[in-house]
Amino acid sequence: MNLDAHLEELRKKHEALSVKVEEAQAALGTNDLDIVAMKKEKLRLKEEIMRLSKG
Repeated sequence: MNLDAHLEELRKKHEALSVKVEEAQAALGTNDLDIVAMKKEKLRLKEEIMRLSKG
């Protein structure tokens, strides 16, 4: 997989996670720890995208 394809895949995962976080926040009874975990993963993906984009 070349770098551009890898970055695109990371961006897709980041966007999908954004949607999941929004849905979880809107849903009743969602565990706050699950939302925090998703947000941390989203941040990790964003940081990796930034690192690879500059590299």
